[in-house]
Amino acid sequence: MELIYKGKTKDVFKLTDGNFLLKFKDDATGENGVFDPGSNSVGLQIEGMGNGGLRMSSYFFKLLQEKGIKTHWISSDLENTTMTVLPAKPFGKGVEVICRYRAVGSFIRRYGMYIKSGTPLDGLVEVTLKDDERGDPLITGSTLEALGIMIHDEHRQLKKLTKEICEIIKTELATKDLELYDIKLEFGRNSENVILIDEISAGNMRVYRNGTQLDPLELTGYFK
Repeated sequence: MELIYKGKTKDVFKLTDGNFLLKFKDDATGENGVFDPGSNSVGLQIEGMGNGGLRMSSYFFKLLQEKGIKTHWISSDLENTTMTVLPAKPFGKGVEVICRYRAVGSFIRRYGMYIKSGTPLDGLVEVTLKDDERGDPLITGSTLEALGIMIHDEHRQLKKLTKEICEIIKTELATKDLELYDIKLEFGRNSENVILIDEISAGNMRVYRNGTQLDPLELTGYFK
């Protein structure tokens, strides 16, 4: 295996067959020891977070596969905390897509003059650039096209897939009496297809039960 990238919550290795291996860590994003899925820095370590993130990701990737949605997932090894995935090229140097069902986190920090915390948002889709130095700035579809990061049809597919995928995740969480407030996804190109990549884990979403936010490890406990 060849180490390609050391990330905040995962390391990426290239396999001899051309596929990739993701090694999940116990690191979580946040600041000053407080978990925040929207943060662009590692803020804390949570024992068991890596295994829980892989277990939850595997659960949802399998569910999406059953629904006929293309992703990069091939298989998971829970014992070694690794996931084997298809090769996929990021858009530019990487973009993140946030689907918001309620106004919390950075959305309130930006728009709190106009909206109260917890207000429903009906699956609002936002796109940010992966750029730690500039605080992962928001970017519009027109700007993505102007910068050559993606073409119009790819941006259209990205939004459509995000809404479709997030509704499946939201509905599945609801069967466990859990409410999805927001979730961060990543997409890439596999040949000519736009596919879901990265992970679908507690570290990338805010989920509430009876009005109280679940911490990441507590959330993974719902996915054995």
